[in-house]
Order: sequence, then C-alpha cells, then structure tokens
Amino acid sequence: MLGHSHATSGALAWSAAAAALPLTLMTYPAMQSGSIAAVDLVMGTFLTAGAALLPDADHPKGTISHVLGPVSHYACRLINMISGGHRHGTHSLLFVALVTYGTWAGEHWIGRNFTIALCFFLLALAIKALNLAPSGDGIKSWGTVVILATAGTFAIDHWISDKPAWLPFCVGLGALAHLIGDCLTDRGCRLLWPLKVRTRFPIIDRTGNKVETLIVVPLFALATLALLWYTITTHQP
Repeated sequence: MLGHSHATSGALAWSAAAAALPLTLMTYPAMQSGSIAAVDLVMGTFLTAGAALLPDADHPKGTISHVLGPVSHYACRLINMISGGHRHGTHSLLFVALVTYGTWAGEHWIGRNFTIALCFFLLALAIKALNLAPSGDGIKSWGTVVILATAGTFAIDHWISDKPAWLPFCVGLGALAHLIGDCLTDRGCRLLWPLKVRTRFPIIDRTGNKVETLIVVPLFALATLALLWYTITTHQP
C-alpha cells in the first residue's frame, strides 16, 4: 500500500476506535474513564495517520524516508540494515509493542518535550503522506513539511497535556493498521519476526492501482469524517 493509503487507514482506525471502544481501553494502563475530548479526538486522527507510516522506517525509498530530507533518509537506511530489510523487523507485532511502550515510556520518563517532539514527527509524516506538501524529495518538499508540521505542533502544544494517556494507543494503532494493510498484499508481513513465516491475505494485487487510489482512499477519508462527526455529536456534552 502507498503512503496515503496507510495514513487514511490509520485515521480511520482511530476514529473507529474512538466511536466503539471505551476510553479505559484507549488509555491503558492509565485506565481513564469517561469519553475522549473533541480536541483530543481530532489531534489523535492526524497523529494516528502519521503513526501508520512508522513501520516503513525500514524503507529507504518510502514516504517516511523523504519526510525530513537527508535526516530521515539516512535514518531509514540505518533502520533498514538493522531490521533485516523492508517488511522484516519493523513490520512485526513486536515493533507495534515497542513503539507503543516506547511512547508511554517517553511520556513518563522524559515528559512534555518528548510528547511535543513526537507530535511534530507524526504530523510531518501525516502531511507528507496525505500529499499536503509538494511531492518529491527536494528541499521544496521536505521544507514545506517542516513548516507545516511546526505550525501544527504549535497549535497542538496549546491543547495537548504533558502525558496524554491516549497517545501510546494512538501510535500502536497506527502501526498495527499499517501491518494489516500490508498483509493484504501478496508479499505480506513477518508478523512474528524474527520467525520467517509470512502472513498474507492477497486482496490487493498491485500497490497503487486505481482501486486503491480512486476508491479505497476516498472511502477511508469519508468514513473517518463520518465517524468523527458521530463520536463528537453523540458522546460529547
């Protein structure tokens, strides 16, 4: 699947979870009760869209590789070597667990600086994947991403708490949505990495085909908006 497909699937997964799951599950292990605030719901949508790109940190030519110019490109090349190549270590359930726990640990051990930095990076991924910046890997592209992500982060900084209890769930859900999407292709994923067995349900015959770009992505976007509207109007006072 392409970057925008992963991003919209992550946004859809978050909006569906917010509509269907109790807040205690979405904020585990904090186990907060009640309902998620509308502003957190909207922030979570964009951040989960960005988190849905994280497993492709092993792809030197993927969307995530070009999001922050040479910095992200060389980081992806390093991760590619460490993880064993594309769709190996970072495309596993272990990776989902690591990014989820890593987010929780960063919030609690480092604090607000970690939260804001993570929000900036996830926003940058969402902006790049959703084609809100010029295409390509030049400075015009990633420079625009940096400017937009910085502006968005300033806005988030005004609303987000130091340790948002829903953020680890948001990051883990986005990564999991990516894996599910890739398992729908013929190559599949090594969900149980380092075991070599691949999980695949080849529904998508070719990445980037017209069905994906002209039907699936718009449907994901519309469903996300519908679920956000339902959740905000139904569960908010």
